[in-house]
Amino acid sequence: MALFVTISEDIKRAMLAKDKVALDALRGIKKEFLEAKTAPGGANLDADGELRDDKALQILQKLVKQRKESAEMYVSAGRQELANEELAQCHVIEQYLPAMMSEAELEAALKTIIAQVGATGPQDMGKVMGTATKALAGKAEGRMISAKVKELLAK
Repeated sequence: MALFVTISEDIKRAMLAKDKVALDALRGIKKEFLEAKTAPGGANLDADGELRDDKALQILQKLVKQRKESAEMYVSAGRQELANEELAQCHVIEQYLPAMMSEAELEAALKTIIAQVGATGPQDMGKVMGTATKALAGKAEGRMISAKVKELLAK
């Protein structure tokens, strides 16, 4: 699992550079990876007993989402300094995610999925979302996928 090793190496670099924000973010990532790796059932592991990359990407996306939501709450509570810290950690975590799809790329991919599934209207949203979230995992946020699917199925 290259991502797990990369995170471990980057923790060492952050310690040497005395980069507190990166170190906190990377330690949080590693903690989540270790918890997923030791979770009962072994569904998160590949044949070698390492954390699967798709599961690692899901964890990273979850961490980014959590940081953004926390930052929003801090801003609404008037705690901008805490929001800035959350957003800085979010930026560190996002560096390990693949590049997100543009809106045009997302629309094209969803049109293909809609055609494959044979969706004809809003009643088929569940079928499209099931396929789309698996196919576009790590490439687009679920919220964006959902909004674009609604828009395309309403046409």
